[in-house]
Amino acid sequence: MGVPDKGKARVEAMFDDIAPRYDLLNRVLSFGIDRSWRREAVDLLRHERPARILDVATGTGDLAVEALRLDPKKIVGVDLSERMLALAKEKVARLGESKRVEFRQADAARLPYSDRQFHAVFIAFGARNFEDLHRCLVEIRRVLRPGGTLVVLEFGKPAHFPVKQLYSLYTSHVLPRVGSALSHNDDAYRYLPETIATFPYGDAFLEHMHKAGYEGLLCRELTLGIALLYRGAVPA
Repeated sequence: MGVPDKGKARVEAMFDDIAPRYDLLNRVLSFGIDRSWRREAVDLLRHERPARILDVATGTGDLAVEALRLDPKKIVGVDLSERMLALAKEKVARLGESKRVEFRQADAARLPYSDRQFHAVFIAFGARNFEDLHRCLVEIRRVLRPGGTLVVLEFGKPAHFPVKQLYSLYTSHVLPRVGSALSHNDDAYRYLPETIATFPYGDAFLEHMHKAGYEGLLCRELTLGIALLYRGAVPA
């Protein structure tokens, strides 16, 4: 399961193109709720206080910035898109946190880190872009320390009336039109509903995590199932 009809280079180019408007698009298209979703993802680890954190598919660094609330020694964000990373670096520089938070261009399937480097890994709205989901989950497990935690935030598929019907209408018709108008990129906001439709969610994604070697699995619905929060740990 991976990116539908897209290669990495095309996905990278698409996100490079929409990077300058990406934060605005997230706020508008989610009605600002995406911020609370990231807070909930970070709050899952508030008692663990991980010292070294990796944020995979960091984009413009919103999750990495949110993770500063955990007071880690180091946060590293990786992404395929250089333009997204440039904006992330500017965001962190404005906060005066460039020494504690760094960004690097990297593929989730081939992370440029040795084994057991991180206490926690976050992925916020990036897992559905992985070309090979299983390979990326295994690679992330490799860089996590024993007992380390993976937290994944992704879109879900609401199952109950009327949210299911309204969400389907929104993602299929409203989101592509509004996203295209704001980003000036027709392809990008046709791509988003495609990835939401084809990505495994709920128990299906937990099964992927289990097969990749994670334990203590958790799935939590956010905002009536529009987003889902997953958690799994590397065996100690």
